[in-house]
Amino acid sequence: MSKTFLTGSDMAAFDYRQAEEIRDAFARHGCRYLFIGKSGAILLGFPDTTQDADLFVEKSERNGESLVAALREIGFSIDDGQAFQIRSGKDFVQLKNGPFDLDLVFAPDGIERFEDAWSRRVVVEGFPVCHIDDIIASKVATNRQKDRESLPRLESFRLYLRRRQRE
Repeated sequence: MSKTFLTGSDMAAFDYRQAEEIRDAFARHGCRYLFIGKSGAILLGFPDTTQDADLFVEKSERNGESLVAALREIGFSIDDGQAFQIRSGKDFVQLKNGPFDLDLVFAPDGIERFEDAWSRRVVVEGFPVCHIDDIIASKVATNRQKDRESLPRLESFRLYLRRRQRE
């Protein structure tokens, strides 16, 4: 029996359960990744919603193999073309053929290297998340209208996090 997945506006918003599925399957397969974008900010406590999860993934052949295996375990129907894109580290791979929408970003705007972001990561309940500064830098560099609109709220949230850390 084949699975039918909702996509795009028919899907529910990104939620904690989806993040858990990613975290757990990626851990079993040894994937190196960080939640980025609004899904990353939400895991840090940002009060907003998003339709998909965005992951900054390490670009390496071994990590690509691990990602494909983990994604298939979660329920994504990864065809040969997508598997090749993931293994070779194509800059951006959008997946809409699974239990939720997922964007794999191998080269996010505003962040030079995965290792740099990894060294600044924040771990929240086992979720590896880009630092809020990296999330904001990526949104600024992308310069999409929807990102420009969310920047004032993200910057305000960054100030909140800084104040909280000082307490």
